[in-house]
Order: sequence, then C-alpha cells, then structure tokens
Amino acid sequence: MFKIIKKSNKSLARLGVLKTAHGNIQTPFFMPCATQGAVKHVSTKEVGEMGARILLANTYHLMLRPGEKLIKKAGGLHDFMNWQKPILTDSGGFQIFSLSGDKSKSGKSLVKLEKDGVRFKSYIDGEEYYLTPEKALKIQIDLGVDIAVCLDVCPALPAKKEDLKNAVELTSSWAKKTKNYAVRIRAGSLAREAPSVLKSPGKAVPQDCGAPAKPLVFCVIQGGLDKKLRLKSLRDLVKIGWDGYNIGGLSVGESSADMYKVLDYLAPEIPENKPRYLMGAGYPENIVEAVKRGVDMFDCVIPTREGRHGRLFQMSDFGCRISDNFYNTIHITRAKFVKDFTPINPESKLPELRGYSKAYLRYLFKIKEPLGQRLASLNNLEFYFNLMENIRRGIKNGRL
Repeated sequence: MFKIIKKSNKSLARLGVLKTAHGNIQTPFFMPCATQGAVKHVSTKEVGEMGARILLANTYHLMLRPGEKLIKKAGGLHDFMNWQKPILTDSGGFQIFSLSGDKSKSGKSLVKLEKDGVRFKSYIDGEEYYLTPEKALKIQIDLGVDIAVCLDVCPALPAKKEDLKNAVELTSSWAKKTKNYAVRIRAGSLAREAPSVLKSPGKAVPQDCGAPAKPLVFCVIQGGLDKKLRLKSLRDLVKIGWDGYNIGGLSVGESSADMYKVLDYLAPEIPENKPRYLMGAGYPENIVEAVKRGVDMFDCVIPTREGRHGRLFQMSDFGCRISDNFYNTIHITRAKFVKDFTPINPESKLPELRGYSKAYLRYLFKIKEPLGQRLASLNNLEFYFNLMENIRRGIKNGRL
C-alpha cells in the first residue's frame, strides 16, 4: 500500500509510493482541491496534464449536492468527474463545523455534537442532517473513492482546552466505529449494502458483483496545539490501526511557527510505514518545511483561491532551486503591470501562460473577465506541481 523508496540524510523527508485502486502515486505529493467535484476554472483533463496524480473532494459538500446516490448512479465519482486517477475524500468534519457553525436567529448553534454523530443544517437549504462515522464512510464508499477519511471533530483555533479534549475523545470514539464498519465491509458482511465500485484502475464494477468495497481508510489526529492531547490522539489511533494518518486541526488560524512546532514532535511518532497527510496546508514554504519534517501528502485551496484574487506564485528565477527565497508572489492588478508585455510565465509548459502577457492578464482582472481567474489559477497549479517535482528531485539528489 505504501512503500518508502528513499530517506533523506539531511532531514526527515522521504520518497515513497502510495498504491491505490486507480494507480500509484509518488510521494510527497500535492492534491488540488476539487471540493465539490471540480477544480475551480480547470478541467480534470487539464489538471492531469499539468501533473496532478490525485484529486481531493469533500464528502460534506457532495452529500448535500448533488448527493451520493446520484453520483453512484453515474458510476461513481471518477466517472462523474471524468477523472480515472485516484481520489481522496475528506469526511467533511471541518466543513460541518465551519460552514454550519453559525447561530440561528434564536441564537442556537446549527451544529449539535452527540456521542454517536453530529446533527447539522445544510448551508444550502437549511435541511437537517445526522452524520455518523459509519454513514460518513458509507457515503465515501458509495462515491467510489480510493482513499476515505474517518469523521472527526475539528475545533477552530484558538480553542479552550476542554473543547480540544472533547474533540480528541470524540474523534477517537468515532474512529473505532469507522474501523469496525470498515472491517465488516472488507470481510464482505456488508457487501450487499455497500458494493464495490472499484475493480481495476479506471473500471467500475457492476453493482450486483457482490464484491466488498475496499478504499484505503485514513484517520485524523486532533489536539490543536496541545502536545499531550496530540500525542494522546495519536496513541489512541495507532492502537486501532490505519492505512494512513492525517494531521488535522492545523492550518486553521495558527502561526506557521506553531504548525512546525506540532509537526516537530508529532510526525516522527506516526508509524514510519504509513503515509502522513497534513490537511489543508498550505503556502509553498509550509509544504517545504513539512516535507522536511516527514510529511508525505498535502492539499490546499491556496493555488486557485490566490489565483482568483490576482495573486500569482512564481519561482524567483523560474528555476528548480528550493532556497530561503525560492519564490515570489506578484499582485497582477497593480499599476506596475499596465505596460508589462512580458509573458505571464515564459518557462511554462502551458501555451496560454507563455502567450498571454502580464498586461493583458491585469486587464482581464480589471474588467472582471473570468478568463483572468482561469489563467491565474493555471499558473498557480502549475507552480505547485513543479514545486512538488522539485521537492522529490531534491530528496532523491540529497539536497533536501
């Protein structure tokens, strides 16, 4: 499932291969966010040609709209998105608390945590849902994903210690329920209830085949910035046993220094033979620093979100070096680009980025033409894929 190919002599970085039903992926890798089943402004064909080997989608959003039943009828999320490479789905715990966590007119929270699950109201139409750990995994199986993530509780930072402790306890309890459900599925006892949509890469299995669903299942480590709670959360989860370990509850408002501090003591304690996934991170420098601390997997909305706001990432010298100042961010709407007729990125593999000028891109943003957001998103995604390729090359060559 996961094999380490090489370890760095300069840091805790490592090269590896993660095997999934839809293909193998070299680690470390970055997952573009197709949160609602689409990478904003970019087709799956384009993102694949740029270098994406896996996409991230979100269970919470997809269960609300269009719904897992419709996606299942389409042949699974791979067919629905026209993407025949691996897909990981986040369970949606973070989104439930962040998007549904507003107060109602009466002042009551729209989210209610219970021992066996969470009640929340849809941000779309106000309909009430009750999501249990078993239901969260069942939905991901119906979606037909390669990597599923168990339901967790992710409090926003800063958080009271009691809230963090409760999050750890509930996350561990729900993890046990998720694992028990996964074991039953893998044993085939629930094959009729949750038939496999995977048989071989790119091929859906007929629903009546009776084969049990077998996505890889990852857990989520919680605990905020509290070292004791973080390590307790990890110990609880290691006892259960998982295909991979997600580091959750970071990139939620804490400083980069605090993030690195958590990774310094937490990442080395995660089983070495399992992939380590830092959820929601981050900026280029965050990824480099996390890789040095032994992290293998990343996702973030930053490339497309920053692109939509006219902020473009570029290597300082359009080269392959990773140094203290290996990239810069240009704000394309600034007046300095009015007469800048140089290409958006002369070294890009994409003809659009080599052909259109910065002046033209600025103009597109000024007239609010969606093409501008698309070009900026393409630029940033290509930057991230190049960054990960440079990181893997740096580990292989002994430079990172």
